[in-house]
Amino acid sequence: MEETASADRARGTNETRSTDYGELASVGPYGVHPGHALITMVEPHPGREYAYNRWYEDDHFIAGAMAMPWLYAGRRWVATRELQLLRYPAESAVARPVTAGCYLSVYWITDGRYDDHMAWTVAVNKRLNRDERVHHDRTHVFTAFQDHEATVYRDGAAGPRDFHALDHPYAGLLLQVIDTDGPRQRAELLEWLRRRHLPQRLQGSPAAMVTVFRPTPLPTDRMSYVAQVAGVDTRLTLLWFLEQDPRACFGEHFAGLDGDLAASGRGRVELVAPFVPTVPGTDRYVDELR
Repeated sequence: MEETASADRARGTNETRSTDYGELASVGPYGVHPGHALITMVEPHPGREYAYNRWYEDDHFIAGAMAMPWLYAGRRWVATRELQLLRYPAESAVARPVTAGCYLSVYWITDGRYDDHMAWTVAVNKRLNRDERVHHDRTHVFTAFQDHEATVYRDGAAGPRDFHALDHPYAGLLLQVIDTDGPRQRAELLEWLRRRHLPQRLQGSPAAMVTVFRPTPLPTDRMSYVAQVAGVDTRLTLLWFLEQDPRACFGEHFAGLDGDLAASGRGRVELVAPFVPTVPGTDRYVDELR
């Protein structure tokens, strides 16, 4: 009996190449800094909202994301119809119409492990498609892997750090996408955001921090239903982590972000979109999407 169990364990180890994990764990970076992110905004097809939510909650969030190497934190967010109607500008280069994309998922990836994670995620998503574990009744509105550029804190060293952001119980998230005319203009915009605009905007606001990312191109062997990333050389993505429900504070604190940027002459706001966190394992908010 013991010999049989031992043989079964050895067979399982060989089939999953478990011995390779000991070698892989001993090399490369493994810090806590979110050097990269996956930010994906998706619109379930009308009439398929409950099915999409259950698939994502019960399977894809885990098998298609959290179970993968080097992806160490994740959180889902949702925009009810009320929140969708707060978005601007009306003519957006990101979302057409601007209300499209009622679910947003954000994941942190360990700094320096982008290539390692990408190799795994491409292979896993091919497997999930082969195993018919992908919900196709959805549209990717804004999906991109991104490199971290900066984090600006409202309260300095006090409070959660950016690597805590997806685990801390924030009441809301604001997605802001800014386009510039070229790489030089983006570098100038980043410096202005980091040193001037964001510190001023955060003072006295319900946002505890803003993380800033730049998109990276998706691999050529990506899934066919995900479009290649736009704005690789010209775009910045900002995530504002809110301590208040955006429905209570959006007008007072976040309605004029496009005007500030236009006045600076440094870029164009292409999307400002507020979200609230989903409640894992439930269908809360699904009946408020339309």
